[in-house]
Amino acid sequence: MDANIKDFEAAITELEAVVKRLEDGDLTLEQSLELYERGVALSRYCHTSLEQAERRIEILTDGGTLKPAPEGLGGDDDTPERDTRSRR
Repeated sequence: MDANIKDFEAAITELEAVVKRLEDGDLTLEQSLELYERGVALSRYCHTSLEQAERRIEILTDGGTLKPAPEGLGGDDDTPERDTRSRR
C-alpha cells in the first residue's frame, strides 16, 4: 500500500483532482503518464479499502445475533433488492 495515501476520503479527493487535471489536457505527455500512474494507485487503494469495509459489515439478525454480511452486499446491479424496513 502507498504510504503517501492517508485514508479513503483523501484518496478519493486526490483521485478526483487527478482526473480533472487529466481531462483539462494542459499537461505534457510525461506529466500525463505520471498523473495516470498516480490515479491507478489511488483507484486500487480505494477499491481495496471498499472491499475491506464490505468484509467488515455485519448484519443484526432477528434473533439478536451478529453474522457476516452476505456476499455481494456491495450494491451490485445484479443483487436483488433487500427489504430494509424494520420488522416488529
